[in-house]
Amino acid sequence: MIIINPFFELSKSVPTIAIQSFVVAVIILVAVGTLFDMIHKKNVKYFFDNAKKAKKLATRSVNASEKASIIFKSVASDVLTTSELDGKRRVAHLLGMYGTIIFWVTSFIMIFCYSSSKSITPTILPILWHLGAIMTCIGGYWFWFFLRVDIVAEANPWYRVIVADLFVLSLVVTATLGLVWSYLQAADITGLDTLFLVLFIFSNLVLFGGVYWSKFAHMFYKPGAAIQRKLSEADGSRDNLPAPADKPKQFGLGMKSEEPRHY
Repeated sequence: MIIINPFFELSKSVPTIAIQSFVVAVIILVAVGTLFDMIHKKNVKYFFDNAKKAKKLATRSVNASEKASIIFKSVASDVLTTSELDGKRRVAHLLGMYGTIIFWVTSFIMIFCYSSSKSITPTILPILWHLGAIMTCIGGYWFWFFLRVDIVAEANPWYRVIVADLFVLSLVVTATLGLVWSYLQAADITGLDTLFLVLFIFSNLVLFGGVYWSKFAHMFYKPGAAIQRKLSEADGSRDNLPAPADKPKQFGLGMKSEEPRHY
């Protein structure tokens, strides 16, 4: 199972062009959903207005080389390693993030490069595809059942679902159904493999078609927000916030007196 390209096997019964067209369709869904999300929430307008305001409040100028250094460090720290998170939440987020990236990238490569009848898929690709799906499931389910804020800090039940949960739920369900479909296909269990293929397709439609209602688009906004925050600290504007206090704390441990479970 783990060394078999499931999309190559699928191409024996479904035209390759149909599989590739589906991928193009979901990419369009993401683009349109993100665009509508930007128009509705006015995120881009907010970033531009905030940047103009920060420029007026700046106390020093930041040259091009310093900006490039800040952007590089922000991407390396806030985006690639999610340094703003700690402990279990950080590990779960990194598992889910990199697992999803591997899962999506290898899916794209196998569908567009190795799904025709004459192609030979490098063994590493299906191995990475399955590994990425497993990583996504571990990180996603770990977060869903044990690390969510409304469970850990607010004592809500794990089965409480709101619209904002659409992204993480559809993501882990898609990875799970992909693994089950791959297993059933490799085991040649006719009927069930078709059922889970249909469920896998539907979960992808929910994941990529639900961008407007889910937190999917935050993947595009978060890097920009992190970079803008670091740039505002460098030029002294600090997003119109006061500078950190330079005096030591004098009133006890405060939040450090208990485990940080308030997010």
